[in-house]
Amino acid sequence: MLRDSIPAYGPYWLRDARVHSAFLTEMPGPRDAEGLCRVDIQVDDGRIAGIEPEGTAPEEGVHVQMRGGQVWPGLVDAHTHLDKGHIWPRTSNPDGTFGGAINAVMSDRGANWSEEDIRARFEWGLRASFHHGTVAIRTHLDSYLPHGRNAWRVFRRLRDEWAGRITLQASSIAPLDRFQGDEGEELADLVAANGGVLGMVTRLTGGLHDDLPSDFQPMLDRFFQLAEDRGLEMDLHVDESGDSGARALREIALTAQRRGFKKPVQVGHCCSLSLQPEAFARETIKAVADAGLSVVVLPMCNMYLQGRAAGRTPRWRGVTLVHEMRAAGVRVSVASDNCRDPFYAYGDHDMLEVYRESTRILQLDHPIGDWPAAAARRPADAMGLREHGRIAVNNAADLILLNGRFMTEVLSRPNTDRVVIRNGRTVDSALPDWRELDTVVGMA
Repeated sequence: MLRDSIPAYGPYWLRDARVHSAFLTEMPGPRDAEGLCRVDIQVDDGRIAGIEPEGTAPEEGVHVQMRGGQVWPGLVDAHTHLDKGHIWPRTSNPDGTFGGAINAVMSDRGANWSEEDIRARFEWGLRASFHHGTVAIRTHLDSYLPHGRNAWRVFRRLRDEWAGRITLQASSIAPLDRFQGDEGEELADLVAANGGVLGMVTRLTGGLHDDLPSDFQPMLDRFFQLAEDRGLEMDLHVDESGDSGARALREIALTAQRRGFKKPVQVGHCCSLSLQPEAFARETIKAVADAGLSVVVLPMCNMYLQGRAAGRTPRWRGVTLVHEMRAAGVRVSVASDNCRDPFYAYGDHDMLEVYRESTRILQLDHPIGDWPAAAARRPADAMGLREHGRIAVNNAADLILLNGRFMTEVLSRPNTDRVVIRNGRTVDSALPDWRELDTVVGMA
């Protein structure tokens, strides 16, 4: 088996592998119609020592025969909610709607989210992510005060404990109006003190993503000011609805340009854009491109939530205009979002699953183009992690080895037989068992 052929020590070659050009910083040879390059990869001292055209590896030394199977870099999950994951068994979503999810999470947070509870579920998600081959994660933390202090303490401890296995970042999440007045100062200081990213949702407390309130712009400027004063990056939940009145994305892009905001800004969801008039959508996408915003889409979660009504088949996929954004030069990533909580009843922190399902939902094929980068290189760049999400000489040998040779093979199966390599060695881990959380979520 492929797993058993990786040596426990010493250098080796991955011979006759396919690597998608979207993961490569330099092209070692020609690529086929799907963008795949046939290569030999040398691994030495935990790093990638060479990437050569297939068939050029020397005969001496240890060889791992890939037989044309694909090699992917460790993947990057730029938008998750590890603090609320896996509460579904004790607090489900009664109707599967966005409003139902908000109410369920608020109820569960008030009743159950001690530091011990958050840590148990948070770390379970990290273990699953690591097993699947994720090397970096940005998680949003519910930062309603006073609860938010608990979440940030848990994050800080786990960030340190998991250093070297998963690079962990965190962003605050709370409604925009929470950042007004003294509470906003306290929230921004909390984020800054913990090395975080300032984040919010473009709805107000108790509301949904619909028509912008009359005082939206001054509240948005106040949020930008909080970030500017502390030198913080921003990560925003934007227009997560099918309401054409949800038009915050354009205002965020224009505000970033007007203020000359210098730090990176990532925006997530942006669902309502796909239901806007064409002229307004084009204008918004141009503003996003001009402002240099990064967009992260969460297709599994949004297809689950959006357009849901009892007894009615959904009429749209709940996702934004990713192809139009890429054509305009916008950096677009895909991410896992919620796992087994009221916002999404499923999920297993598996970025290969996210990419596979994103291809089907968003039609990221015919051609494949550079869309594989949306699960690796692009989110890494959005998070400022320039060595992650790519396969390059001198980078750490953090890799995923797949039996699938062509994109249709990789995209047709869950790839449960993948081999995860970290620092050149096979990861010997097991997926965490759901039963481990039984006492945490009240199932025991």
